[in-house]
Amino acid sequence: MAIYEAIDSPGPRRRLRLRSPVTLEPIGELECASEEDVRAALERARKAQPAWGELPVDERAVYLQRVSEVLLEKQDLVMQTVLRETGKAPSEAFSMEVFASLDALAYYAKRAPRWLRPEKRRIHGVLGLAKQLRIEYRPLGVVGIIVPWNGPFVLAMNQAAQALVAGNAVLLKGSEVTPYSTRLVGELFEEAGLPEGVLQVLMGDGGTGAALVEAGVDKISFTGSVATGRRVAEVCGRNLTPVSLELGGKDAMIVCADADLDRAAAAALIGSCMNTGQYCCGTERIYAVDAIYEPFVAKVVERASALRQGATGEFDVGAIFWDKQLAIIERHVAEALAKGARVLVGGRRNPELSGLYYEPTVLVDVDHSMQIMRDETFGPIVCIQRASDEEEALRLANDSPYGLSGTVFTKDKARGIELARQLQTGGVCVNDMTLTYGVPEAPFGGRKESGVGQVNGRKGLRGYCHEMPILIDRFGGKLQGGYPYTTRSLEGAKKFARFYFGTPLARWLS
Repeated sequence: MAIYEAIDSPGPRRRLRLRSPVTLEPIGELECASEEDVRAALERARKAQPAWGELPVDERAVYLQRVSEVLLEKQDLVMQTVLRETGKAPSEAFSMEVFASLDALAYYAKRAPRWLRPEKRRIHGVLGLAKQLRIEYRPLGVVGIIVPWNGPFVLAMNQAAQALVAGNAVLLKGSEVTPYSTRLVGELFEEAGLPEGVLQVLMGDGGTGAALVEAGVDKISFTGSVATGRRVAEVCGRNLTPVSLELGGKDAMIVCADADLDRAAAAALIGSCMNTGQYCCGTERIYAVDAIYEPFVAKVVERASALRQGATGEFDVGAIFWDKQLAIIERHVAEALAKGARVLVGGRRNPELSGLYYEPTVLVDVDHSMQIMRDETFGPIVCIQRASDEEEALRLANDSPYGLSGTVFTKDKARGIELARQLQTGGVCVNDMTLTYGVPEAPFGGRKESGVGQVNGRKGLRGYCHEMPILIDRFGGKLQGGYPYTTRSLEGAKKFARFYFGTPLARWLS
């Protein structure tokens, strides 16, 4: 049964009936914003942004602090909404959606005033004697943010907070699979007193998202699939709209011969099954070297067999959020089995649960001829391939069109860093599951088909600004080097160049 389905609408807007992946029961109806709605929202944002953008950064940061206070009060509501729409484990709904959002709000509220204040930069060489350089971080204007269904609250809150504190107005569009979780971001900011029109949440489907990309905003921040990301990039390229794309992944884990196998096995499970395996930098490929392959697999199987899957009470692994994703998971597993892979744990829909549940699964004897080792599966599947040594494991890890993140397990820290440096990926964690997105000091973004640009931290925050240089003459007086051009002035310039660049003077002044 589909998580959403089109229903007849008495008006011009598309309507969808939504179902919970936990029970497959209806949870509401969604009226999708039309192109006209998007244009009207953009017009309101254009009117609201100038006054918002001229507020001092520290005053804008106060709103992030207020939202944090509201979120603390409403954390149970946020969790309930996320759980109803996704079926993820309650511990993950809190840690991923609530706690991580609170951390992001506190982080940017404290640091944005420092990172976005005007700064002076020293000019090198002789020009520095006559000129001053000032950098202003000016808001871009109106930013469109499109977030997916696997982190419907935190991904919206994190990027919206950065764009807003940078002085932009925001048009925020969540997934049609999890619209109410994303809508809560707008409601919390409204309760915190954010001026009207500065943040607007657009409820809708892919058509609404396409209208937002085409609307003429000043930047698009998109998180989602590679296929949709390509279409977004094409439109932004045609319209010369700045864009950041955080796309899919097929993250690899390398388990070296000297790895702590208990730690590596624990990371393999949570890296593959957290959020029911539905997060962009989940572990989807594990390469264990031959020397430790058998004991490592045994430890993974032991841990996987103990995982609890459920819908209520205490459990470790929740539902698959979307029926279309469940179909992909089943197809990938079936194709792998047909080509010789073996299931050691799981490998099927959970027959004891009525919703969209796929059992935590351990597959071995996999290889790169199989879709499950090439294409993004996005499910609670642990795929372990034997590698003869670390060099082969590294080659296999890099044999992918994706490059979002990766992990390396070894007791030799220097060796771990060396292997990490050789991985063709956006970031690497040594001796832990992928945590980079949750560490805002670390720029986050992919290589190859996993994205364009980086988000988070100082770089991500400044990515919502135009870095505007203002060059100021120190002393005034006669303009040097202007018209008319003469042979005498040219020869003088040549002599000066020989003196300046032909002696240590230039290196000293530079």
